[in-house]
Amino acid sequence: MEAYSADRSLKGKLRRRLALLSERRRINLRLDRPMITFSFDDAPATAARAGADVLELRGIRGTWYFSAGLAGQTGPMGVYAGADDARRLARAGHEIACHTFTHLDCGQAAASEIIADVERNAAALAAWGAASSESFAYPYGDVSTPAKRVLGRRYRTLRTVQAGLVEDGADANQLPSVGIEGPEGEATALRWLDRAAERKAWLILYTHDVADSPSPWGCTPEALGHIADAAKARGFDIVTAAAGARRLGL
Repeated sequence: MEAYSADRSLKGKLRRRLALLSERRRINLRLDRPMITFSFDDAPATAARAGADVLELRGIRGTWYFSAGLAGQTGPMGVYAGADDARRLARAGHEIACHTFTHLDCGQAAASEIIADVERNAAALAAWGAASSESFAYPYGDVSTPAKRVLGRRYRTLRTVQAGLVEDGADANQLPSVGIEGPEGEATALRWLDRAAERKAWLILYTHDVADSPSPWGCTPEALGHIADAAKARGFDIVTAAAGARRLGL
């Protein structure tokens, strides 16, 4: 898979703005303590191995959004994880979540195409032995009203890459998140961690590969460990995306 960017045209910007106002599932959020979720998009092999090691060393479980059609291929973030990785993650108590089979851009695809691709991914993950996915992340973070309509019926939460916290009134069909990406990824995540702690909000972090020399979309094991340690020190409840959704009654 080559590097790709979601539609940045005026039409794309208007589509995303309209999607913010449509097909909403309002979250009623009242937390005694802030929550945090560590998630990994596309499931590069380094995330499924080095990333999982960092979390497991600290007793933390995370969420991996798999595009099963990428398994074994090499892309901008390295080789993508496959069935053996997914099975090991699941056995360790991590969440295997959906990111479409072909890494389809749901912002521009027709609803029928989205559902077909998601069902294909679900079948592949089931063949790997994974439980039925409860959580979804839009590939490239791109979203549309038809995508929200059809996917919101299938998953507890639909996650974007729009930076923000999940607070009272947030839309479960278009959840914000914060990327741990690039040289400033750790500092950015720590700033959002402080905001979430102050507001008793749910912070969903995402990254891609986890390596000593990561891609521009990934992070180092050291950075991931620093953020995990900071979350524990601040008293966050650390949950998978599905566990967080269930806690909120979604």
